[in-house]
Amino acid sequence: MADYDLTKTIIPYCDRHLVFPLLAHLAESELFPVEELQAAQYELAKETNMVDYAVNLFEQLHPEEEVPKEFTDKRDKAVLTNEQLQQAAQAVLDVIEKPEVAQALRQDKNQNLQFLRDNYNVTVEQIIALYNFGKFQYSYGNYSGAADYLYHFRILSTDPDLTISAHWGKLACDILTGKWDTALEELNSLREAIDARASSHPQFTASSAAVDPALGQLHSRTWLLHWSLFVYFNHPQGRTLLLETFLSPTYLNTIQTSSPWVLRYLATAAVLSRKSSSGALSSRVRHSIREIVKVVQMEEYQYTDPVTRFLRELYVEFDFEAAQKELSLAETIVANDFFLGEFRDEFMDNARYLVTEAYCRIHQRIDIADLSERLNLSRDEGEKWIVNLIRETRMGADAKIDLEKNVIEIHRPPLPMYQTVIEKTRGLAFRTQALGAAMSRTHQPAGAPEPAQPAVVEAQ
Repeated sequence: MADYDLTKTIIPYCDRHLVFPLLAHLAESELFPVEELQAAQYELAKETNMVDYAVNLFEQLHPEEEVPKEFTDKRDKAVLTNEQLQQAAQAVLDVIEKPEVAQALRQDKNQNLQFLRDNYNVTVEQIIALYNFGKFQYSYGNYSGAADYLYHFRILSTDPDLTISAHWGKLACDILTGKWDTALEELNSLREAIDARASSHPQFTASSAAVDPALGQLHSRTWLLHWSLFVYFNHPQGRTLLLETFLSPTYLNTIQTSSPWVLRYLATAAVLSRKSSSGALSSRVRHSIREIVKVVQMEEYQYTDPVTRFLRELYVEFDFEAAQKELSLAETIVANDFFLGEFRDEFMDNARYLVTEAYCRIHQRIDIADLSERLNLSRDEGEKWIVNLIRETRMGADAKIDLEKNVIEIHRPPLPMYQTVIEKTRGLAFRTQALGAAMSRTHQPAGAPEPAQPAVVEAQ
């Protein structure tokens, strides 16, 4: 299973502090030697101001060696720097925390700066001190304190680069403290900021922004995809939100261009969301699976694993034996994945639902023992699971169970011919009019006014 582990692939797109929980999970999963993981943790920690943590890791790696003096010097320097930055930042906090100041602040940041400068002698350099102290707090692991300072800085700052950097830092703090509702708000805010800016690569990390604006925006979205995994697989509504975000044209293009391995999480989210209550959500997810399967096929030359192959075998090849084998491997992969581990049982339950739904769609008479085998269940377990599934879902209207013969009989009324035609031609008029409008815009002279949209397009 180590061959399918994505930790080494994901790490380059994460801040070093976000990597610590990833490595801790690998140590628990025992996929890699403990010594190698401890060495990796030490290499990360020694570049931060978490001196005591780095010393502890050094002692575990080298129990017979004396702790280098450089750690003592680094600790003393960190204490001194912390005191200096705190004094500079506290001068601004003492002002903005006054009730009369908080009430006087408005949406216009330039107006706020003028107000603070005229009435309290607060300078731009003092406001930047909030950012510097928040960043330093983050560097030695005080994530709650760092979040507060970065939040206050972002409210006042007019520097676009430092503001976007504070966005990244605040999101990292919310993730590391497990404040998932706040993290989701920060994630959405950061996504809007990235989409509004040509280049907003996370300066809060050691990475540098790309020179080309379009490439810089692609890099920022790639980083955001990876950071969002922490939020979407911990927030209660995260899986549905992941589907909405990752399937948007902008981020789907980002996945296909720079991070095809994210398809594992997109496919898993679709499976996890599939067995849901009837209504708009269920319909949207059903269409999402179709789109994901197309993308999985398209990107198979770049990335594939048992999770994506399970969907391909089930919905493209209709090879239930191959899907069964891939699902068995996918269960182990999901169990060992940092983001997916706690969804193992839910994933298997939903995956079995997909297999059953697809199997019943193309068969009229099904042997329960055979279907149980394809679900990787024993005969008794499969029988109980299938009976409960049919009772709890809309399949019960079409399926009848004959326990004496141990079979399921599907009685599905044929779709009327006129309904078939309607389904096949749905949206045809809209697509035709949209194509005609696009062709008109292509052939019109430069500077000419755009033609009016056809009424049918506006209606749609």
